[in-house]
Amino acid sequence: MKKFSLVFILLALVSLFPLSAQSAGNENFPAGSTNGTTEMPGTIDGIDFPNITFSATAPQTGNEVAFSVQLLLMLALLTLAPSLILLVTCFLRFSIVLDFIKRALSLQQVPPTAVLNGIALFMTLFCMWPTFNQVYQNSFKPLSNNEITLQTAYTEAEAPLRLFMYRQMSDDTSYIASFMAMADLERPDTLADVPTYVLVPAYILHELTVAFKIGILLYIPFIIIDMVVASILMSMGMMMLPPVQVSTPFKLMLFVLVDGWGLLTTNLFQSIL
Repeated sequence: MKKFSLVFILLALVSLFPLSAQSAGNENFPAGSTNGTTEMPGTIDGIDFPNITFSATAPQTGNEVAFSVQLLLMLALLTLAPSLILLVTCFLRFSIVLDFIKRALSLQQVPPTAVLNGIALFMTLFCMWPTFNQVYQNSFKPLSNNEITLQTAYTEAEAPLRLFMYRQMSDDTSYIASFMAMADLERPDTLADVPTYVLVPAYILHELTVAFKIGILLYIPFIIIDMVVASILMSMGMMMLPPVQVSTPFKLMLFVLVDGWGLLTTNLFQSIL
């Protein structure tokens, strides 16, 4: 009770002698401080923000309507461009094969999927650089210089990619024939007779087939190691020990000793070129 009474007495004294009274004889309180002001000096100018306005006007001629439609189609194409680039290049084959080798080695976390996709992306850029260079020289550069129209630029950009896809399927055109038949189109004699909307899905299925064939060939030696390790553990009566824990180091040693990454990337490049 004595402590509480002392606290109330101190509060009463503070209320009787406010802080303003303590600083009555000192203009700068606390001691050593300087006078301040909240007013801005006249030499400082404010920041001028620009006015941003949006307007929509009705087209006056047919050319303006055509340009608006072309611009809308171009924006839609740019939105779908990443997916299209991944599907019409060799990225699909590289990413699937790299994922197969990760699963064949019984690896769960290393290397991460993002790393494998990054490797596949840069391998794709390396293989597709001549094709991309043709697209830039024949399509993008003349369009930026206003030398060709948007329709001509699309045709010039489409031609190298079509040639690349057809060259990959030159040994097996069964998918092209299947899609041409489903579309009720006549049998093509040359590449020019194959529409792009037929060539692209045929190429995607072809790349999936090739990637799975390569994945099967990669799985065979590692499956043999798993079977040998499993049979040894069974014969020793160690049935409670997972064979994967024992076979994974042997598979990694085999993969490193034969320079697996070098052989894999080299053969993937040769399969494209």
